[in-house]
Amino acid sequence: MNDQQLLRYSRQIMLPQVDIEGQQTLLAAKVLIIGAGGLGSPASLYLASAGIGQITIYDDDEVDLSNLQRQITHYTDDIGTAKVISTQQTIKKINPEVKVIAVKQRLEGKPLLEEVKNADIVLDCCDNFTTRFAINTACVQYKTALVSGAAIRFEGQISVFTPGINNSPCYNCLYSDTGEEMQNCATNGVISPITGIVGSIQALEAIKLIMGIGKTLTGRLLLLDGLSMQWNEMKLRKNVQCPTCRA
Repeated sequence: MNDQQLLRYSRQIMLPQVDIEGQQTLLAAKVLIIGAGGLGSPASLYLASAGIGQITIYDDDEVDLSNLQRQITHYTDDIGTAKVISTQQTIKKINPEVKVIAVKQRLEGKPLLEEVKNADIVLDCCDNFTTRFAINTACVQYKTALVSGAAIRFEGQISVFTPGINNSPCYNCLYSDTGEEMQNCATNGVISPITGIVGSIQALEAIKLIMGIGKTLTGRLLLLDGLSMQWNEMKLRKNVQCPTCRA
């Protein structure tokens, strides 16, 4: 690291759990973020600020006025711009050293497999079951750690799945892929700070996973009720009959 980097990341480096070695690990890391909306926005900003070396962002949507209530990487002037481009521009203003690969398309099929294979950590910041299950399947196949978050109304949830490590369950162990389509913010609404809380926790869990520090949310589902400001935790176990990870 050069002198500018030492100064930029000094408040992290002084933490004994991070130190110089941990910061260098962050600078060498590659994170894949799927979704540049309410969760992807705060997650990407905090990961970039922390010094993640490469952030790849996929989203096929463009910024509209209703996004600005919660999607904090986008500004009024960005309306009509691809969300990934808007996010890339905002990240570069915060930390120009981060390599940001912005792709305006839905990540699926072979490209999804390739991106998951090449990533150190995957953040699921999307809002539909179909994509979530596809991401989970790819992460299980390549044993890539997955940080999953969701937010709706005044509620949030976060979990971490580490295929092949600590007998971790996968997303399919938690949710059946034969159920109803997930509700989303467009049809049910969401209070803006909930997305910030969940996205920030996703970033923190990713940082911990990259450096191998602390206790992650592997095997646990963290639930937030924003109206009562209560946190609850559910223990998750691997489903021996899970169609995705049982093998």
